[in-house]
Amino acid sequence: MDDTKLAQELYDIVGPSDNITKSYNCMTRLRFYVKDEHFTKEQLAAVKGVLGVNKSGDEWQVIVGPGKATHLAKAFQAIVKEETSHPASSSKENVTTPDSVASLAKKATVGDGTELHEALRQKNATPAKLALKKISQIFVPIIPAFIACGLIAGIVNIVVKANPALTQDPVIQILAIAGNAAFWGLNIFVGMNAASVFGGSPALGGVMAAILSHPNLSQIVIGHDTALVPGRGGIIAVILVVLFSSWLEKKLHRLIPDMFDLFVTPLLVVLLSTFVALFICQPIGGYVSEAIGYGATESIGRGGAITGFILGGTFLPMVMLGVHQGLTPIHAELLSRYGVTILLPILAMAGGGQVGASLAVYVKTKNKALRRTIASALPVGLMGIGEPLIYGVTLPLGKPFIGACLGGAVGGAVEAAYMVGSRTLGISGLPLAPGTDNIPIYLAGLFSAYVVGFIATWIIGFDDVPN
Repeated sequence: MDDTKLAQELYDIVGPSDNITKSYNCMTRLRFYVKDEHFTKEQLAAVKGVLGVNKSGDEWQVIVGPGKATHLAKAFQAIVKEETSHPASSSKENVTTPDSVASLAKKATVGDGTELHEALRQKNATPAKLALKKISQIFVPIIPAFIACGLIAGIVNIVVKANPALTQDPVIQILAIAGNAAFWGLNIFVGMNAASVFGGSPALGGVMAAILSHPNLSQIVIGHDTALVPGRGGIIAVILVVLFSSWLEKKLHRLIPDMFDLFVTPLLVVLLSTFVALFICQPIGGYVSEAIGYGATESIGRGGAITGFILGGTFLPMVMLGVHQGLTPIHAELLSRYGVTILLPILAMAGGGQVGASLAVYVKTKNKALRRTIASALPVGLMGIGEPLIYGVTLPLGKPFIGACLGGAVGGAVEAAYMVGSRTLGISGLPLAPGTDNIPIYLAGLFSAYVVGFIATWIIGFDDVPN
């Protein structure tokens, strides 16, 4: 039986999508967990193509044979994902079209940004923006590691600056290793996550990243005097080769008979992708990586406060347009190359502008419900979570959004003028301060964003919401 058809029949028995909490495969079986066991072993076993059904604790196991299990799991997971994104119960009448976003922003209920946020998400669901989002998804699972390691590195740096003698302290040395761990294994993390996003095997993605980073590459000389360079191209080269290896793996899964698939496919993927990685992806990745590093450092280094003003002031509109997704790999590449990203502190100022603008609205508005909304959202805004303020306050009101952008612009100018770098990503606001290499200047820029966002919004004003 066709894998997709078999997956669909199994899904029809154990679904809907919100009933399936986890699914994966081993060599011979599709394995899954469900919330409600509204089906029986006999129903699953009766499906054509199922060789047997087993249950171990809460885990259901559908036996289909070697090779077949991999194809079935992917088809099953695709159905679950599709049904989760587009549940059958949703109607077209309830879907907001992209053309209605502008009007929705004007008439959105202040305090509840859910509808507006969803409208913007739909508007940004273009192929190009979805591709950027897909690339960004590679780094989402790594963000907790960046946060933890970046903050540890920042704290160690503060301690060592206060007392340089502590560099010889074993505890400080161990913490320094912990603070660098995310960057030491970054390529492998990216390789595994990229394979998951592109539909390949995570382990093979990790292998390709390890090949590109292997220290023994430096001992291999091509031609007369050209030695291979371990890690050249950084995460860009890793993404490129894993994109290729995942594509190749999916092709081979369809071409190779099930009984040989388990052994032959990974062998061919590694063999062929290794040479593609070293002689195509690594050189291309190297040029792109160098261009990113040069472009970011030179534009901020030469443009200084002006560049920071532009970047800090336009980041919120970039979020509205959905193009901010493309910045995540740039942050990661800068962290990989230099140990810091000088873009993040600048862009983080947009959140500071939001806080200042929302505070001005709080002081000026006569609407009690709006004041309660702002009071509840401001603490998380200070912590760098700006969505409640953006979609519930400033964007629906209109003019305060402009004030927030101006606050972000001034804060960004301060950060860029002093080239403040961040050792982490995934956080902003006050929590980002310990992760930067210049805490006083970062806080000064953030305070500037608060103040200018407040003053600009106060001067521009807004149409108050009646009680």
